[in-house]
Amino acid sequence: MTPATDPPRAYFNSAVTTFPETSDPQLLAFHRRLPGYMPTPLVRAPHLAAALGVREVWVKDESGRLGLPAYKILGASWATYRELEALFGPFGPWATPGDLAAQLRRHLPLTLVTATDGNHGRAVARVARWLGLGAHILVPQDMVPARIHAIEAEGARVEVVPGTYDEAVAAAARLADARHLVISDTAWAGYTRVPGWVIEGYGTIFREIDAQLRASGGRPPDLVAVQMGVGALATAVVRHYRAPGREARVVGVEPTRADCVRRSLAAGQPTGAPGPHPSIMAGLNCGQVSPLAWPFLRDGLSASVVIPDARAEEAMRLLARDGVTSGESGAAGAAGLLELLAGELSAQAREALAVTPGSTVLVLSTEGATDPDAYARILRGES
Repeated sequence: MTPATDPPRAYFNSAVTTFPETSDPQLLAFHRRLPGYMPTPLVRAPHLAAALGVREVWVKDESGRLGLPAYKILGASWATYRELEALFGPFGPWATPGDLAAQLRRHLPLTLVTATDGNHGRAVARVARWLGLGAHILVPQDMVPARIHAIEAEGARVEVVPGTYDEAVAAAARLADARHLVISDTAWAGYTRVPGWVIEGYGTIFREIDAQLRASGGRPPDLVAVQMGVGALATAVVRHYRAPGREARVVGVEPTRADCVRRSLAAGQPTGAPGPHPSIMAGLNCGQVSPLAWPFLRDGLSASVVIPDARAEEAMRLLARDGVTSGESGAAGAAGLLELLAGELSAQAREALAVTPGSTVLVLSTEGATDPDAYARILRGES
């Protein structure tokens, strides 16, 4: 593993390994029973492909997933179901969340608790509403009102915690007891079961992509870009695209001021990025990599890159030209590739990642316009 030099914005790893792909065979069947399930679109992005200098780019558009504007509901719903089943199951036969709610009624009151930068908390609140449970969502003090109101609209109690996302995580952990179940997408000492299920839940995205590429005659990707906060989604990407028999290179992307993964890779061990984390990529504003994710990111990422907000805004406008509504965090994966393949690191990155004009690239657009006013302003080119 060799650090990039001047400027130190990227990290390349030429010694990536493979990981056994482990996934519950019931996962996709579970998600199909949730209200409004259907695969999200896999979209060709010719404008982004031209900007990156590659043959084709596919964008998995998660701006409309199970009625919410982000992919997080996949992990939140699966982890909640598995945790409730571990505590109160086994469940009898069920076809809808309402059937599960009926089986849980004798165990009430129960409240789902989590910390969030936005989308995960809204997803947990939605699952709680489906199941007739309470929801207590803790958010950092800099969360924009639009995202707080969206969580409250799910019926959740929202608590603003003085400080960063990491301090909200610590506050949520202290609430855990027999009536308050913490559904976190990051892990800590003694708490790994639920975040492991969150990661597993994201696997539905990749099953859909595989099926969509087969149906369209598309090629498997040579390069996959994924945005990183605590690293849960990136871990799911590594577990799928670095499984035996798959050879895609995986690139992780973070905001410049919340680069805990890049710092950890450079140090060879988990290393924090102290707050505040003021990036517009709010869903990625995390100061600590999940210890559950760390081994997969350390050994499975071919590169890690940090990006300024301006790159995310550029990617949002470019994706819009390809018909994809992508918010600040949602466009970060595409932005990371622009930084690597169209910026001053281009020559080094193309060689390290074996990118050619014939390459096929996959980008995950993880959210839609979760702050509509900001999205409209950025597309107009206003700061």
